[in-house]
Amino acid sequence: MDARDWLILQLLYKEKNITKAAKSLYISQPALTNRLQQMEKEFGVQIVNRGRRGIQFTPQGEYLAKCADSMLLNLQQIKEHVLNMEHTLTGTLRLGVSNFFTDYKLPGLLKLFKDQYPDVEFKVATGWSSDVAHSLYNQDVHIAFVKGDYNWHDQKRLLFEETICIASKQPIDVHNLPNLPRIDYHQDHFLKTAVDNWWAENFTQPPLVSIQVDKADTCKKMVENGLGYAMLPHMLLDDSEDIHLIEMKTKDGIPLLRKTWMYFHEESLKINIVKAFIEFVEDIDLRRIH
Repeated sequence: MDARDWLILQLLYKEKNITKAAKSLYISQPALTNRLQQMEKEFGVQIVNRGRRGIQFTPQGEYLAKCADSMLLNLQQIKEHVLNMEHTLTGTLRLGVSNFFTDYKLPGLLKLFKDQYPDVEFKVATGWSSDVAHSLYNQDVHIAFVKGDYNWHDQKRLLFEETICIASKQPIDVHNLPNLPRIDYHQDHFLKTAVDNWWAENFTQPPLVSIQVDKADTCKKMVENGLGYAMLPHMLLDDSEDIHLIEMKTKDGIPLLRKTWMYFHEESLKINIVKAFIEFVEDIDLRRIH
């Protein structure tokens, strides 16, 4: 069994379909089937049962498929430690990145780092901050960029804070918000809680949500076209023209802030490429990266 075999098992268990798994691996279906038969011969067990509705893993096959994740991670870590023994900075940096950071900061950050360390490659997984934090906990990534204060007990660095604003195309009276059309989007847990608490502190009636979208960027475009107001992070609005902003504050006058963190395991600092990247991020002003 080599790394390719474990990857086949991992993808096949995920897809439950030989054709889809073969397509993901860029190999032919007969080649994948042949490799699967070789694995069954090597272990002396049947790994899958084939039927008209696809495949089903046998108990032995399911056990092997679940081992694939840890085997591939171990192989990756072995490779990283071997590369770490070299004096030159090389290898693949695995990053977990929240959607907002991916859209607005990551491309510029990776370009600057790549300019300085051209032999470094990147493997980036994006998603909601909660999923990214989970990936780091499972050591699927070296470093995670997340929004909000997650229960992370290892190393972390606060990258920046940004205020939350009420954004609208035309000037509005904050006291009249319950009567105005609001545009909402899928927010991370911490931002949604902060906004909901602010609303409950100021109004007794619910907001008039007229449009619900998935992404903050789509929400911003709706605001720019005068379709309603929205509660958005200030950094998202830096490139918007003719948008009126009202900084959201608590009754005590404290601004609503959203924090962006860099999380990582302390033990990962032993890997040269990870240590170099963390120090690089610490030394630059991320607010100036676009």
